[in-house]
Amino acid sequence: MRGVVFVLLAAVCFGTTGTAQALGPDASATSLGAVRIVIGGGALALVAWLSMRGRQKRRPKAHRLTPRRRGPAWLVVVAGAAGIVAYQPAFFFGTAENGVAIGTVVALGSAPVITGALDWVLNRRYPGTPWLIATAIAAVGVALLGGVFEAGASGISPAGLAGSIGAGASYAVYTLAAKALLQRGWGADASMGAVFGGAALASLPILLLSDLAWLVTPEGLAMALWLGLITTTLGYVLFGRGLSTLSAPTVSTLTLAEPLTASLLALLVLNEQLSASGVAGFIVLAAALVVLSAAAVRRPAGRVVSSLAAERDGAR
Repeated sequence: MRGVVFVLLAAVCFGTTGTAQALGPDASATSLGAVRIVIGGGALALVAWLSMRGRQKRRPKAHRLTPRRRGPAWLVVVAGAAGIVAYQPAFFFGTAENGVAIGTVVALGSAPVITGALDWVLNRRYPGTPWLIATAIAAVGVALLGGVFEAGASGISPAGLAGSIGAGASYAVYTLAAKALLQRGWGADASMGAVFGGAALASLPILLLSDLAWLVTPEGLAMALWLGLITTTLGYVLFGRGLSTLSAPTVSTLTLAEPLTASLLALLVLNEQLSASGVAGFIVLAAALVVLSAAAVRRPAGRVVSSLAAERDGAR
């Protein structure tokens, strides 16, 4: 039960990102994303370091399930950090162009589909027929959402939609990178700290070259601290705690609370409008995510254990 609470709280933290941006001062997507990662990623790396340093006894490292992965570990870290850095401006640009609700839902809704596609290409692991069905359902949901939200007189921005989908792709990149590090025998704290710490270092030059006039205002500082410490550091600490006690499919289903939080805040706090077709779009897109999650849940545990054991034995 504690794991469920942790993941739900993490999803709520993530879901406040767009609303915090909307309530804060005007800032470019680039500078906003850089500030968020420098603060949040740096703090997350510090948390990971303190956590590992505080362990009095280190457990023996687990067998590497895939010791012959292509490329060195540092290259995987760089790829993951690049995904995090790219995610920030793409996400904030999408929400700025089309509103918090549609920007968040398109970004988060596209991420599982893109992750499955990249995993298929990189690891030659066919996601299965349920994934193909979910892809079609998600495409319909995104199309419905893209045509029904009211985003001012100019309507929906195609560039904003592209930005949100780009954010989903960036999310897929750093998720697969973190997974690859775990498969190499890295601990959860070490992998998250390395990827987010690397992203914080990469974002520092971007931050210094950005217009930071908004950051010296009380509202701007409050927004930066919220985005960095709450939506990033606290969110991923809670997510890690939940992931340590729950299966990945269960966590994936629980994190649907993130777009739900973002949408509710957009409707109730920001007064964004949603038509009947928009409601249908939310339902259809949620159904796609449910199909993906349900397919994973139905996979027998024995098959997973047998698969991992086979990989381990083959690596010896």
